[in-house]
Amino acid sequence: MTSRDVARSAGVSQATVSLVLGEKWRGRVSERTADTVRSAARELGYRPNLAARNLRLGRTRTALLVVPALTNEFFARVYTGAARVAAENGFGVVLYPSPEGVGPARDPFDSARAALDGVIASSMAADALADVRGGGGLPLVMLDSDPADTEAAATVNLDIAEGMRRVTRHLLSLGHRHFTHLASAVDSWTFRVRARALAEELAAVPHAVLHTEPSALDVDEARRRAERALSRPGARPTALICDDDILAAGACKAVRRLGLRVPEDVSVTGFDDLALARAVEPELTTVHLPAEQVGERGMAALLAVLDGRPAESRAVPVELMIRGSTAPPRRQARSAD
Repeated sequence: MTSRDVARSAGVSQATVSLVLGEKWRGRVSERTADTVRSAARELGYRPNLAARNLRLGRTRTALLVVPALTNEFFARVYTGAARVAAENGFGVVLYPSPEGVGPARDPFDSARAALDGVIASSMAADALADVRGGGGLPLVMLDSDPADTEAAATVNLDIAEGMRRVTRHLLSLGHRHFTHLASAVDSWTFRVRARALAEELAAVPHAVLHTEPSALDVDEARRRAERALSRPGARPTALICDDDILAAGACKAVRRLGLRVPEDVSVTGFDDLALARAVEPELTTVHLPAEQVGERGMAALLAVLDGRPAESRAVPVELMIRGSTAPPRRQARSAD
């Protein structure tokens, strides 16, 4: 079975078949014709010779997805979305957790430039990827990262600031005015955006008090930090705003260990909407981040860059999930002096 057979079945030229099956048809062939060609190829069981085409184009049809860790469900979902779009376009995705977390990532190949067509990086800084990119020779798409990074050919971001604003407004509407921000100790763009949005939202609210307690992204560390925040002399915070659901799980443990209740004595919010958010009791009020959509958009952006097309730059919307971990403050409690 050859491309000539597909062309004859679809009633088009071989050049049109090559354009469509090579994903180069947009702007040259109508969508109806593209659908006809794809249908004919499926009916005939035709598979293009990718090895020959890749050699001709100088492409490996492989992308590298770099993430800070594999232990966070968010990054697994990003990979799922990226791999789905990649497969639809005849690409493969190699998942690579940076050994240094958000720090400099080493080249996992003898030569990344020879093995890859491009790099997608989630929640990292562009300068941490110089080694992987072979000194900047590979196209880079950044996810959940600083859009000001000039090294990136495209950036796909969630509307992180809006997510934190919605959390803050929700708690304010319930009557909370005394907050502790259980903040990630990781110095990255996404967490700086959360802190800034929270501070800005509270700055215009009379009598609002905000204390920040940094913590590693670990349940036990978050529990210790939350216990310290709740036991500090003076007015106890009525709401703990956490940078992610893992920190929120630790905060809930701290509340219980101090003989308090969520949300009757202390409201707790998370961020990410991991499976963990529905596993704790009460279930977490949190911000849902559509990670699979981020991965899909990231892979689509890399394909656009490789084809010389503009990548979509609109921020991915987020959603506040209001559950049982938040309620109006019963009283302005005080810890022991």
